Amino acid sequence: MLRRLLTTAAMAGAMLLTSSVAGLAPAADASSTAATACTYQRSGNHWNCVTPGAYCPKAAHGKAGYAKVTGRRYTCARYSNGQWRWKRA
Repeated sequence: MLRRLLTTAAMAGAMLLTSSVAGLAPAADASSTAATACTYQRSGNHWNCVTPGAYCPKAAHGKAGYAKVTGRRYTCARYSNGQWRWKRA
């Protein structure tokens, strides 16, 4: 009985330790990612850090933009329903 209790307590402690270490890792990654994060902005005649398929601002209508993850070129195009979105060029 005592052995089972000690084993259970040891496993519970290990699980708590593992979850607390795992909880710290994403926070450290998030802070380093935030420092190098791309910001959606106009740069001359094109836009940087666009999200494909997302709505684009009025100032971007008909302009080109580059995706924040892949770096591929997109155009702010009007769809048949009247919405302006970033579409693959």
